[in-house]
Amino acid sequence: MNRLSQLTATALLALSGAAAAASPASPAPHWVASWQASPQPVWSADFLFPTLIPGQLQDQTFRQSARISLGGARLRVRLSNAYGTQPLRIGAASVAAHTGDTPQPLRFDGQPGVVIAPGQDRLSDPLPLPTADRQALQVSVYLPDPTPLQTFHWDGRQTSWIAPGDQHRLPALHGANSTTARLLLSGIDVEAATSARSVVVIGDSITDGATASLDQDQRWTDHLAARLAPEGVAAVNAGISGGRLLRDGMGQSALERFQRDVLDQPGVASVIVLIGINDISWPGTAFARGETRPTLAELQAGYRVLAERAHARGLRILGATLTPFAGALPGTPLDDYYAPGKDAQRRQLNAWLRTDSPFDAVIDLDAALRDPADPSRMAAAYDSGDHLHPGDAGNRAMAEAVDLEVLMGPSTRGVDLLRR
Repeated sequence: MNRLSQLTATALLALSGAAAAASPASPAPHWVASWQASPQPVWSADFLFPTLIPGQLQDQTFRQSARISLGGARLRVRLSNAYGTQPLRIGAASVAAHTGDTPQPLRFDGQPGVVIAPGQDRLSDPLPLPTADRQALQVSVYLPDPTPLQTFHWDGRQTSWIAPGDQHRLPALHGANSTTARLLLSGIDVEAATSARSVVVIGDSITDGATASLDQDQRWTDHLAARLAPEGVAAVNAGISGGRLLRDGMGQSALERFQRDVLDQPGVASVIVLIGINDISWPGTAFARGETRPTLAELQAGYRVLAERAHARGLRILGATLTPFAGALPGTPLDDYYAPGKDAQRRQLNAWLRTDSPFDAVIDLDAALRDPADPSRMAAAYDSGDHLHPGDAGNRAMAEAVDLEVLMGPSTRGVDLLRR
């Protein structure tokens, strides 16, 4: 038995003992976050990037694919109206275990539909649909009323479909149009073994999967999920393209969304933080012409807040060094994203992360991806071509740089979740 399996077994014994002491009955279902798409507010038409979605849906079905990390005996889905300004009426929703299967209807308090208040989300009733690790599910949602689209996840790296009428129970959609944005669906939980746990990775476009092959599940968190699944651990992606640590970007700041996207996820035991490059590089670009860069001390303070909040919940939290980006985004409106002064600040921040960070451990992704001959640049073999985002090979290298035993060990600060 390897060390990670021993840790999982120890956690299972401890949790089983606690459950037995609390009640002689069978233990309550253990829900674990297995998939996530962090909600973002839909931006206005004058933003630098198009939304990729219509302004509203009416009498239409939205279908998307989601590859879960861990399977289980039952599942439940989370639908979000996080940034809506009016109630969101869901007419019906369904899940298909495989592409082409007849979808099974979801229920909400026993009803086929639900109204979600502004700023809220809603979990479905548990659906007895057995799933396997790394299984791709098809989730469909029917919206009968005129519904302004105010909450989405912009960069899904997956083709989704908008079809006319109520087609949520059909194996194949008719007359559908495609998009790569995600709507409505923000999470999938599974009922798994008592020892099952999840790792949440909070980050920006590098974690969200920008430039990873479309429809191929090649984000670095996908590769991490494949490594963790045999150990009974899910990897949940809380990346938002354009995300920042301290300030809102193309979504709320990591400080603001940490509660929702990390701490509120069921079964979470560990967190990986890979965010900060947009804090350093956005100011002065078309994204934020009038902003000044945060100081090193401000970035360090932001990391400390995340670490303190994770440790207060007994979670293990790992930081990751920021990856090289010299020459980033050439030939685009953001070709001034890189500058030597910005890279100097990245290196300062990385040096601090390696030597004096508040995290339980640090994953050196900078070292994993950089060109040994020019450390300010990403190695060509790992570069997607835009010199900022890794390609598929780079994403795999990032996942392989994670020491699983270090990732799932006990927290070195605060309460140890696996032993409490």
